Amino acid sequence: MMESQNPRHIAIILDGNRRFAKRLMLEPWKGHEFGRKKVEELLDYAKDFGIKQLTFYTLSLENLKGRTEKELEYLFKLMKDAFLNLDKEKIRNDKIKINFIGQLELLPLELQEICFKLQEETKCNNNFIINICIAYGGRQEITEAIKKIIKKNISPEQITEQVVKENLYFKDEPDLIIRTGGEIRTSNFLSWQSAYSEWIFLDKMWPEFEKEDLKNCIEEFKKRKRNFGR
Repeated sequence: MMESQNPRHIAIILDGNRRFAKRLMLEPWKGHEFGRKKVEELLDYAKDFGIKQLTFYTLSLENLKGRTEKELEYLFKLMKDAFLNLDKEKIRNDKIKINFIGQLELLPLELQEICFKLQEETKCNNNFIINICIAYGGRQEITEAIKKIIKKNISPEQITEQVVKENLYFKDEPDLIIRTGGEIRTSNFLSWQSAYSEWIFLDKMWPEFEKEDLKNCIEEFKKRKRNFGR
């Protein structure tokens, strides 16, 4: 069987931060700090494998409802610090575009402003794309797309898959989705875009993810025959 090429777009469900912290006898939310550092490392790994786009599931709409106020405050501060302290020179030199995907209006105002500013500053970059899903849910994204279509007075006969796609938050489709943390479910992530993505589930917690794990996932992806329903 012919092997496919390396995936150009990889999405990752960053699961296991809290359980990793508990192993270290720390407060569960402290695990997000370890997770943040691993995201930074992954950006370097990706370049070595020719990956052109990474999408991270960092905070779901369900997380916003289910996490304690204390943990959410910690998470928002961590995100704010991470986005403010990005290496601007590296972003400029490597021409990195950063997108934020989700219902950002649900975030604290200061964090919203930081996200929008960073997105605006990098919108013309095109060498490498980083998508950060915050306050995101796949079903909710499709629901919002339907609302947009209705507001545009598009008749039922005119509604195609392409019309739906054009009204989503996010139009790109990942070749490969990796979920760490040992759970085997999709958790409302990219419900539309993942229709033909390859999935790999790992037992490792996200802070334990290493370059060798990414390499192994890519090798597994290359062995799979992608028929796209045909």
